[in-house]
Amino acid sequence: MTTEQTAPADPAPTGGSLTPATPVEAPPVAPRRRNRTLLFLRDVVVIVLVAVLVSLVIKTFFVRSFYIPSASMEDTLVVNDRILVDEITPRFGDYSRGDIVVFRDPGGWLPPTIAEPRPPIVEAWDWVLSLVGLAAPDSEDHLIKRIIGLPGDHVVCCDAIGQVEVNGVPIDESPYVKLQPGKPAPEVKEYDVTVPEGSLWVLGDNRDRSQDSRFHPDQPGKGFVPIDNVVGRAFLITWPMSHLGTLDFHHEVFSGVPDPVGTPAP
Repeated sequence: MTTEQTAPADPAPTGGSLTPATPVEAPPVAPRRRNRTLLFLRDVVVIVLVAVLVSLVIKTFFVRSFYIPSASMEDTLVVNDRILVDEITPRFGDYSRGDIVVFRDPGGWLPPTIAEPRPPIVEAWDWVLSLVGLAAPDSEDHLIKRIIGLPGDHVVCCDAIGQVEVNGVPIDESPYVKLQPGKPAPEVKEYDVTVPEGSLWVLGDNRDRSQDSRFHPDQPGKGFVPIDNVVGRAFLITWPMSHLGTLDFHHEVFSGVPDPVGTPAP
């Protein structure tokens, strides 16, 4: 009988290297990082837009920034001072004698100006800063003065010693009026006016350097400033830091002035 021979079985592996399993790929990280970056940029854009919107609302309805372009309010305010103007208080209250107000030109007070062309990038940057109240490109289109006469007031310049009279009472303006060297009083420019309803009579603290209500009798408003032209009341110097502080309205100067004749009692 022949014996069938079977092929020997493959020997079990002994210590040989095994075929490595297919490696598990790590999840891609680039898209995740890109998503995080996009979300971050989106948040930044939203924050900036909200900040600009809030600043725009504040500037439009509450506070505006201006700089002082002339010496007409020295020494209370000097050239290039930066100020904040309160727009909301006058909307819900009245102006008082002594308040320092910013107003649009009633017509003919400011000389015509021709704006020099600037690079578009400068214009754009100035516009952005103006939105958030950090620039005041229209400051030279406005004026700033101190209220001396309210509607109905009879204002006269001057008495025997050069004092302005309001409703028959002379007022001592020495706390804020600037005197030129060697002069005991500002140069007298006579006037005798009664402030019409809805208007103000305003003067600069530096009387000898201020083209104020006294100098515009031939203009349509005859030197009076329509209250509708008033932007608001200046209340704070913000720059330079050496001038930082609130403005003094010196209401005490006018404390003895009576209401104009014919004004109804409150």
